[in-house]
Parts: sequence; C-alpha cells; structure tokens
Amino acid sequence: MPTQSAEPLARFILVLTLAFVLCVAQSAAAPAVSGPPPGVVITASPDSQKIFVGSPTITILPDGSYLVGHDYGGVGAGERRGSTFILSSRDRGVTWTKLAELPDQKWSTLFPYRGAIYLLGTSAKASNMIVRRSTDGGRTWTNPTDAQNGLLAEGRYHCGPTPVIVHAGRVWRAFEQYAPSAPERAFRAFVMSAPADADLLDAKSWTRTNQIGVDKQWLNTRNAEWLEGNVVVAPGGEIVNVLRVESHQAAGAAWELPGAARGIPRFEVGAMARISADGRTFAFDPAKDFVHFIGSEAKFTIRFDPVSKRYWSLANKITNPRSGTEWVQSPHHQRNVIALTSSADLREWREETRILRYAEGSVVVKEGSRVGFQYLDWQFDGDDLVAVCRLAWNGANYHDSNHITFHRVKNFRSRTMADSAPELAAAAL
Repeated sequence: MPTQSAEPLARFILVLTLAFVLCVAQSAAAPAVSGPPPGVVITASPDSQKIFVGSPTITILPDGSYLVGHDYGGVGAGERRGSTFILSSRDRGVTWTKLAELPDQKWSTLFPYRGAIYLLGTSAKASNMIVRRSTDGGRTWTNPTDAQNGLLAEGRYHCGPTPVIVHAGRVWRAFEQYAPSAPERAFRAFVMSAPADADLLDAKSWTRTNQIGVDKQWLNTRNAEWLEGNVVVAPGGEIVNVLRVESHQAAGAAWELPGAARGIPRFEVGAMARISADGRTFAFDPAKDFVHFIGSEAKFTIRFDPVSKRYWSLANKITNPRSGTEWVQSPHHQRNVIALTSSADLREWREETRILRYAEGSVVVKEGSRVGFQYLDWQFDGDDLVAVCRLAWNGANYHDSNHITFHRVKNFRSRTMADSAPELAAAAL
C-alpha cells in the first residue's frame, strides 16, 4: 500500500506522463514541411532556430519599383538584433537587392511622401517613437538623434507595419503604449498626426490623441489586449482606427460574445475607434464600436480601393474556432490560412478567397506547428495586390518566422472562393 509521501510523487509522475503524451500528440499532428516556401523569398534566416525575421512592410515608389523593409530578432541575431533591412525590386518582385541596414529600428512602416521616403515606427532598444527619411530611394537615411531629427517621443511604445495615410490635410498613424504595470501588453491605443506640409522629422509637428486601454470585461477575454491599429478613412470621411483584438475567452466564460459584440463570431471581433478631425481625441464606445472583422486575432493591413469602392485586407482566417479552450490549444494561434477579405463599410467583412493554405484542417498550437503565414503588408498594383509576408517554414515554431516572402494576388477584385490557392499540405488528422 503506497505511503502518503508516495502518493504526491505518483500523481506528479502521472501529470508528467500525460503532459508528454499531449506534446507528442500535438507534434505528431503537425504536418511535415517539405519543399521551398511559397512565394518569392526576399530574406531567409541563416539560423531558423535562433534568428527570426519579421515586421514586413512594402511600398511602391513613383518609378514603379518596390521597396520592402523588415526587422531582425532572436538570440542568434547578434548586432543585427533590432535592425531593419531595406530591400528593392525593379523587376516586379522577381529579384531583390539590399539597399540599407538600419540599427535600432523595428515595427516600422515605409511610405513615400513629397518626394522622399519615410520609415515610421519604434526604436528596438527603448521603443521610442522614431521616424527616418531617405531622399535617394532608400539607400541612405537620416538618424533619429533628437527631437528635431526624428526622435518623436521617448518611452515604451508599440506598433506594427500598419498604414500611414494622408487625409484632410494631415498625415495619420496608429500607435500603442505599453501599460505602466503588469500586464504590460494591456496596451493603451492612440493615434499620431501631423500637418501635411510639416517637417515629419520634427517632434513638434506631431499631435497625439488621448490613450484608451481595452477592458477584458467587454468581451469576457483572457487578456485585455488590442494593438496594431489601422488608421482608415471611414465611408463618411471620419478617421477611424481599426484594432486587432485578442478574444480568447476567459476561464469559465461563455463561448458567445457578450453585449454589443453578441452575434459576432468569437475570434472575428475587431474594434473601431473614432478620431477627431483635429487629431486630439480618441473615442471608443463598447456598446457600438465592435465590428465583425475576419482575421482580427493577428496583425493585418486595411486599405481602401477607389475602383471597387471597398476596403480590402489580407488576414489570418481561423478555420478551427473550437479547437481548444486552454491557451496552448487556442485558435488564437492559428496562422496557417490567409484570406483575402473586403468590406463596404468597415463593419461587416466577407471572405473573397484564400491565398495561402497549409494543412487548413489542423489545429495550430505553439508546440505543434513549424509553419505560419502572418503580418502581411500589401499594396494595390493595378489589378493585382502585391504583398510581403512574415513566414515560418520549418521554423522554430509557427510564430518565429524564418522567411520574408513576396506574393502577388492577380486580378484580386474578381477572385472567388473557387479560385482559392491549393492546399500546401494535406490536413493532419
């Protein structure tokens, strides 16, 4: 008969055994990765287990060439950790040439403006808000040394490669600030703007709104997290900020979203905050400002197409919304399907087609997948969309990407679900 001291040991061994079996099962469920990654490889990590590439941003210059930026991370990146690379293609994305390497720059957006190119994001070391300017096509850049030369604000700020737009005589960009205490990722969202004719390197040119944090009680979520907002001009001409929202339900919470979000599928709820015309006020009403956005669990880019009069996005479609209630099995982690979506009003979105699909029927969890398509940024190019992707392909896991890839979505306005890209692997059963 076991003693009292042996019983806890037996239970501990049982727990370890069950955990091991679960991990093996999850790993076994991950499909094998073979062949080259989809798209054109712009950058491949020299060490997929220790060096990661991320934050892709793309813009099209007046001469028709493409300019892409992305940052480096991971313990193996050495001095390049937190640097952003700038690369160019003059043959419509077939080949790429490195133009510049910018230390201490990440999470940034490229945009051409008034004869120059700007890179707006944060520093890597302190997360200060910074902006750089290039007047020679992206080869050389200013250095954000002080408030007159691109150091917009000191502090702990966050963003992603989301749009910079010009509207009503101002330049607009969304940011977040880390919470002053744990949990730090309870971000407080806000928007920065500057007069269209201002010196964008001068911190005094910029105005910021008030900040608002998300309340996890609004959606009964595990975390209070919204981030990586997209500044967009709404149909009525108002500036809005459409934010990614983490909506994994809190322990014991009902599956159905509560309150004004009721009826929106869980994991497809976004937030749309309203910005005043003078760029000083940021407002969000949880009773009416949640929207049905497909792909709201990961970073996305929204742009308005004047031809179709619709808003478009490339985002992660969650195809397994009930795959698990524990965080390690949460659908929040599914990043193996990229959908092309569109909307007439920013509030209701429809799926048009799927452009990247890998083992679509699999449950993606941290321990169980080495494939992930994520953080796509893109631009209109005539009848096509051109996009860059942070892509894990035989990566350390689905999240820690080891490639930046280029993709072209031809004739995007006429694509249907019947035109969806073929599966890159059979679903693991």
